[in-house]
Amino acid sequence: MTDFELLNALALMRVEGVGDIVAKRLINHLGSAEAVFKAKKSQITAIEGIGDVVYNSLKKADTFKLAEAEMKFIADSGITPLYYQDKTYPDRLKHCIDGPVVLFTSGDINLENRKTISIVGTRQMTSYGSDFCRKLIEDLAPLNPVIISGFAYGVDIHAHAVAMELGLQTIGVVAHGLNQVYPKVHKKYVSKMEENGGFMTEFWSTSNPDKENFVKRNRIVAGLSEATIIIESADKGGSLITANIANDYNRDVFAVPGRITDKYSMGCNNLIKSQRANVLTTAADLVYMLNWQLEDEKKKPVQKQLFVVLEDDEQKVYDFLQKHGKELMDVIALECEMPIFKISSLLLNMELKGVIRPLPGKLFEAI
Repeated sequence: MTDFELLNALALMRVEGVGDIVAKRLINHLGSAEAVFKAKKSQITAIEGIGDVVYNSLKKADTFKLAEAEMKFIADSGITPLYYQDKTYPDRLKHCIDGPVVLFTSGDINLENRKTISIVGTRQMTSYGSDFCRKLIEDLAPLNPVIISGFAYGVDIHAHAVAMELGLQTIGVVAHGLNQVYPKVHKKYVSKMEENGGFMTEFWSTSNPDKENFVKRNRIVAGLSEATIIIESADKGGSLITANIANDYNRDVFAVPGRITDKYSMGCNNLIKSQRANVLTTAADLVYMLNWQLEDEKKKPVQKQLFVVLEDDEQKVYDFLQKHGKELMDVIALECEMPIFKISSLLLNMELKGVIRPLPGKLFEAI
């Protein structure tokens, strides 16, 4: 987008009564942010849900003064703005009705055709959560995913740090302008994150990390990703809000189960119990549910190669299904020369390992 288009978009975002949803409705109806400011009252009020209050607010010139000041900060600081109609705007976020009209980014971010997951959780992470988070990212590393989180204490910063250690792209979605770092103790991570990933925010340089901003930030964390993973959470917390938003966006949500007596497993256990999250016990669970594959091995099961060791009989059944496609259990037993009770047990184990899946009509196929 041109500087002039950006100026108008920023000015529109400063109009009283105009948020992301209303702004998009105005722009989509009238063609551009500039056209919104030039529109007649009858054109504005003719749009569903828009009334006199918005039209009158559009006529206040101080919104352009604020936009011009932010434009100067963007230029002086090397910030890259992403407009929701641009090709460079994150594709998954385009499908979120309340996605930001303008995102501000720093670093070297590339989300095009990338596998993306958000990892969030409590700020009081335990050794259980820390160990699981590390193992998960290490096992997913061959797939080169982008790891997204909120740059906060606990699970967030641990996920970022492990991703950087493994050379994976990682993105911190922050709840303030890019003129500051919060928490300040995380400043030591900024340069390295911007070398392979970086930061995103919808907030201007005039915004501080206020409490309400973190809730707004969570929708970007959820919206950017194919799936949101909750490592640990108490029965209340920001990560549960992120999980609910991800569900509203029709994205996959995963939660790591824990003992019922553990405070920071209560939130995850409740998500699983209420069927608002899939159980996540290994990286293979995630790969299976998201149907991820290695870029150069599209026809081979990632779970088997990266995570699963098959017993001899399991391998025989798997090879048969790979060759013949969908088959009935009776046919599998006959062709593999095994009794039906043994095939039934093998198929269950293989399903749990994520290398086959059951189909309607008592059929099974290899993944």
